Amino acid sequence: MGGRYQPEDSLSSPRFCGVRTYMRLPHIRSLDDVDLAVVGIPFDTGASFRVGARFGPEAIRSASHLLRPYNGSQGINLFDHLSAVDYGDIPVVPGYIEETNERVAEGLAPLFEAGVVPIALGGDHSISLPELRACFAVHGPVSLVHFDSHSDTWDEYFGKRYNHGTPFRRAVEEGLIAPENSIQIGMRGPLYDPKDLDAARDLGLEVVTTDQIRDAGIPEILRHIRQRVGDRKVFLSFDVDFLDPAFAPGTGTPEIGGFTSHEAQQFIRGLGGIDLVSADVVEVLPAHDPTFITAAAGAGIAYELLTLVALKRRGD
Repeated sequence: MGGRYQPEDSLSSPRFCGVRTYMRLPHIRSLDDVDLAVVGIPFDTGASFRVGARFGPEAIRSASHLLRPYNGSQGINLFDHLSAVDYGDIPVVPGYIEETNERVAEGLAPLFEAGVVPIALGGDHSISLPELRACFAVHGPVSLVHFDSHSDTWDEYFGKRYNHGTPFRRAVEEGLIAPENSIQIGMRGPLYDPKDLDAARDLGLEVVTTDQIRDAGIPEILRHIRQRVGDRKVFLSFDVDFLDPAFAPGTGTPEIGGFTSHEAQQFIRGLGGIDLVSADVVEVLPAHDPTFITAAAGAGIAYELLTLVALKRRGD
């Protein structure tokens, strides 16, 4: 097979050379012969605490230059099965979330219509809502698999219905996801009220807390995710604050008691075979990431998402 578009050969050209694209993929705006496109969505004014995730796509792309085409843990050369490009960034409107939402949905529409799988790099978590709108227009309601320490199902925040704490409530209300086949994994940390997580459950979403994961173990939770998702097409959203701040200090709302980078890899790798039609990695905030480990984690998680698409195309 072999994809038409592949990364630059780092044995011929040093990794520190060239324009910063994800994994040194070609920056291509045409969708001909493209299976997967990495897309930056550098919007962060939906955030409620720290801002600066608008620089997340740039940081993830820089960190990704150390990645190589062969995923040894999964036993696959990604680009034997994928023609992948870096599609560049969608031009957002800083400070104006609803206008940005329109631009993101419009900017992603051609990818979904062409059958290309978009992997978005955020940006704060508010970007998932317009991604899901564009996804729905082609695929209908999808299963949400959401890794995060927060459920992001508030009805409003500071009296506003659109921000990084509300995207999945809006998605359920708009019929963009199938809640009966959707699951949120990793919720933890202090809450305002003991019923806070019931807001997500009342929407029909299944919520698995970090404490429940620790008790049951990752293999059991993976089995449960697969059972919940079934045969539906999947939108996977990964907030880097799913990781413990020791592994991802550069994020907007860090929560202690989280997961290691390796545990996050185990979760994504354990989902081989799911029908992934879109995904994002969000909330990387480089200003609070002095050693670039958060950007490296974001780049590595995106790499595992590319691998899921490659495995599906190989027939695994």
